[in-house]
This record gives sequence, C-alpha cells and structure tokens, in this order.
Amino acid sequence: MRELAEHNAVITGAASGIGRAIAALLAGAGAQVLIADLDGARADEAAHMLRQSGGRVAAVATDVSDPADVEAMFATAERSGSVTLLVNNAGHVHQSPFEALEIADFDRMIAVHLRGNFLCARRALPPMLAANEGVIVNIASQLGQIGGVQLAHYAAAKAGIIGMTKSLAREVSGRGVRVNAVAPGPIDTELVQNLSPEWRRAKLAELPLGRFGTPEDVAETVAFLASPAARIYVGQTLGPNSGDVML
Repeated sequence: MRELAEHNAVITGAASGIGRAIAALLAGAGAQVLIADLDGARADEAAHMLRQSGGRVAAVATDVSDPADVEAMFATAERSGSVTLLVNNAGHVHQSPFEALEIADFDRMIAVHLRGNFLCARRALPPMLAANEGVIVNIASQLGQIGGVQLAHYAAAKAGIIGMTKSLAREVSGRGVRVNAVAPGPIDTELVQNLSPEWRRAKLAELPLGRFGTPEDVAETVAFLASPAARIYVGQTLGPNSGDVML
C-alpha cells in the first residue's frame, strides 16, 4: 500500500463500475488520483465522495477518442506532478447480431476502446520514459480472447487492446515502463447489466465459478500490477474472469 501511495494516477472511465472501484482502492491507499470520464457530472460526484473519505482525488470530463481532451486530461493530472500510472479503462458496450451491426456502432467501439488506449498511452509515455519509470494498465476483456455472441465489435476492440499491450511492452519495458492488461470476465456493473437478460443467463451458466465478478475483484488485480510486486510482469494479460478463460 505504501508503494501505491507514491503514484500519481490517471484512470479513464472512472466515474462508475470498474474504474470507480480502481479509483477508490488507489485513493484509499494514498495515491493521487484523477477520475476521467465522458460524464463529467458523474466524475465530479465520484471524486467528491472519495475526497469525503480523505482521498486526494480530482475529476475531469474526457472523451478519450479526442486528442484535445486527452491532452487536457493529462495537463490537469500533471498539476500534481508527473503521471506515474495510467489505467486505460474507458469503454462501453453495445449488443448487435453481426449482420445488423451498423458501421457507426463499429467505429465508435473502436474509437473509445482502441483509439482511446492509443491516444492516452502515447501521451503518457514520453514523461515516463524520461523518468525511466511508469506503469500502464489496459483494461481489456475475456471476450477479446474468446469472442462474444452479438459482441463482435466489442471483442475485436478488446483483442486489439491485448495486442497493443504486448507490442508496447516489448518496446518500452526495457526503458522502465511496465505495460500489462487485465481481461475481466463478466463483472456486475451497469455495462453488463445493460446486456440482454438472455445473454447474462447464458454467460452465467458457462462460468465454472458460478457467479459474475465484482468491480473490486478487478481493482485488486490492477493494484497488484501497479505495485512493485508485479515488477517482472510485462505484456501480460491477467484474467479475473470467474473461470471463463483458463490459460
């Protein structure tokens, strides 16, 4: 926990769900945390709640697919010093049979997940490399490993994140920056609750553990990767997934 307190962290998509749980854990450990989210009002509310508990937390409205927004997000975070931890968590889900999938829905999925990860990592890296230290954790999904019915565009975006994580780790791990991914299984968040009841019932029946995970389960995995305990983890994809994927 002491080592986590030394981080100045940017967490995207952190106003709710997994991102909010990550922000709460890191803030509780003493880290400086910036909650970035497309919904600025919810980001402000989340930051206010964590400050009530003594956390060093700020908030900013950010569209991670917009380079200007990403630059403004980092400028806000850097008021507290160099960013040492980036958690690329922003995302959304949309369900559609492949043959009915609209181009706009596909493009938006790629923009938020894959373009957003690229833009944020590209902005975070130069100061990290200059300091010869830093951590990037990308939130992928087990569907990026196994695919998902009526979620081809989501699975494609998440698979791209896993590939980018491995490639980036090969480029920068020797220069002090550790890059890893977390691929959660179905987690009990608004995102999963917005999928059809039929999809959720079918997925639950597939899970060896017999239950969906919680945002806190994922947050603990991110905290591990952000800590010195994960010092030899690079380019890895950890799977808090209730047994949906076994590697």
